[in-house]
Amino acid sequence: MLSKEKLERINILANKAKNESLTESEKIEQKLLREEYLEAFRENFKRQLDNIEVRYVDEDGNPVEDQKAGHSVKSDGLSGKLS
Repeated sequence: MLSKEKLERINILANKAKNESLTESEKIEQKLLREEYLEAFRENFKRQLDNIEVRYVDEDGNPVEDQKAGHSVKSDGLSGKLS
């Protein structure tokens, strides 16, 4: 995740942009910080999704095992494949 200082700088630049004009160097800095923030956000979100385990249950709430492999069905992350 982004450092606290970088997040604060993003907010400072956003507030400044609302109230007045940013200099060209501030616009470039803002763009780079936003890109870095989005990259960190996407990585973190992908890690969260990759750690989700899908388990199926029958109508009584009992776990259902994969008929072919004999184990619980687990999602293979963002690929959508089930193993």
